[in-house]
Amino acid sequence: MLLGTIVNTAAIVFGSVLGMIIHIRDEIRTTIMQGLGLVVIVIGMKMGLDHDNILIPLASLVVGGFIGESLKLEAKLSALGEWLARGHGPGESKRITQGFVTASLVYCVGAMAVIGSLESGLQGTHDTLFAKAMLDGVSAVFFASSFGVGVMFSAVPVLLYQGLITVFASLLEPLFHAGALQALGATGGMLIAGIGINILGLAKISVGNLLPSLVVVVLLSLFF
Repeated sequence: MLLGTIVNTAAIVFGSVLGMIIHIRDEIRTTIMQGLGLVVIVIGMKMGLDHDNILIPLASLVVGGFIGESLKLEAKLSALGEWLARGHGPGESKRITQGFVTASLVYCVGAMAVIGSLESGLQGTHDTLFAKAMLDGVSAVFFASSFGVGVMFSAVPVLLYQGLITVFASLLEPLFHAGALQALGATGGMLIAGIGINILGLAKISVGNLLPSLVVVVLLSLFF
């Protein structure tokens, strides 16, 4: 049942290790990170614009931001980054945290993750997740070459997120109807665009505190 998710997780780990093995000079890494920032913004904008009713993502971001700020999720993510980067400087901690959050969002938010997991749980077919594994593995090489080990640790939320959807597919299928998937993708796209802005240093957006909006948007989609 979990074969597709396990292959997807392994592809991210393998791609991350390969990306970290590749030695890149600091100035080249900086340029690559700027390029990744631009790509992440474009991906986020494309996803964010793919929704007929912008009020649902808007309301989700407002409510989710309130919840995340109350729980101080951004601070907890920073603490996690510092733990992952033990023995490294503050700059490395920030880079690892960015890599973890960026890769986790890119790999978890989107139709392929949900649809593929539902197919694995309901039908026992893994073709969608196998295709996603190839895409995630290749992108992990580039992400890890710039962000480091944080990208590899993003395999953990991918394993938990897709694995839980697969195991509880029969119960979760009604939640992830077409409208919910579209709203989830749009809201997640806005968060991904925010990460791209952070990577380029254009502003400081507390993306971590906005993460609960991904749960809120699915719940709101039940009523709209």
